[in-house]
Amino acid sequence: MSILVVDDSFDSRLLVRALLKDQGYSDIILAESAAVALEILRSQPTDGHSKVDLILMDLVMPELDGIEACRMFKQDEALQDIPIIMVTASSEVENLERAFAAGAMDFITKPLKRVELLARVRSVLKLKSEMDQRKSREEELRSLTSLDGLTGIANRRCFDEFLEDAWHQALGNHQPLALIMLDIDFFKMYNDAYGHQAGDECLRKVAKTIQSIVNCPFELAARYGGEEFSVILASSDAQYAAQVGEKARIAVVGLNVPHCRSPILPVVTVSVGVASIVPSLQSTAQELIKAADDALYYAKQNGRNQIRIASEVKG
Repeated sequence: MSILVVDDSFDSRLLVRALLKDQGYSDIILAESAAVALEILRSQPTDGHSKVDLILMDLVMPELDGIEACRMFKQDEALQDIPIIMVTASSEVENLERAFAAGAMDFITKPLKRVELLARVRSVLKLKSEMDQRKSREEELRSLTSLDGLTGIANRRCFDEFLEDAWHQALGNHQPLALIMLDIDFFKMYNDAYGHQAGDECLRKVAKTIQSIVNCPFELAARYGGEEFSVILASSDAQYAAQVGEKARIAVVGLNVPHCRSPILPVVTVSVGVASIVPSLQSTAQELIKAADDALYYAKQNGRNQIRIASEVKG
C-alpha cells in the first residue's frame, strides 16, 4: 500500500511518516504542496490504476489549500478513485462540509493522535481494497457481456452501444461516421460440406482477421450476427471505409480456408458493404445500418467476394 502525505510543514510530514512506518506502512511518499503532489500523482504508471492508494492531505496550505486540491484531484479521471483523508486543525463544521463536498472520504484533527490516525488509515485502505476488488469484478463482467462467446470479438450488444456513442460524438463534432458490413459467402454450404465445428472455426478465423485490421480506439470490429460482421469507423468517410473493407476482403481470401462448394473461389470469401454519414438531428443510426446493409446485399447479388459503397447517406 502506497500513501501520499501532503503537508507544507516539514515536521508534520516527518511525524506522519514515522507513525505510519511504525505500523508497517513502508511506502510513504512526501509532498510539501498540492502542486508537488499533483506532479507525483501524474507521474504514476498510466495503466488505469494509480500506484498511490491513499492521500493524507493538510487542509490549510499556501497557494492551493487542501479542499481545492481535493476538488482538482477528483476532477481528474485517472486520480478520482484515490481516497483522500483531510488533516485539519480546524473544527469548524463549514470547513468539514466543504472538504466532504470536494470529495474527501474522511478527516483527522490536529494535533495528530496515533491511535486515531492509524484507525482511520486502516479503515479507508480496507474500503479502497474492497472498492478495487468490486471494480475489477465489474470490469471482468463487463468484458464477458460485451464479447461474442464464439469469436472473442465484440458482440451485438457492444456494437449497439459503441455505435450510439460514436453517433452522438459525430453529431456534436459534425464529423462523418462510417460503417462496414461483411458477410461470409455461401456459409450455409460451407457448414453442409465441412460440419458445424469447422464452421465455428471458420467464423473464429474470419473474426480474428477482421479484428486485426482494426487497431484504433475509435474503431470497433464486431460480430453482428450469424456469419455477418461489422466495423464501425468514427471520424471516417466512405472512401477510407472502403479501403478498410477491401483490406479485410483481401485478408480473408488470404486465409486460404478451403471452401469446396463455393462457386466463386475454392476458398472462403466475404462480401462487403460500406456506408458513411455525417449525423444530424434529422437522421438516425438505423439509416446508416440500412445503407451499409443494402450495399452488402448489392455486393452479394452481383457476384459476391466484392465491395460495394452505398450512395451518400443524407444526414
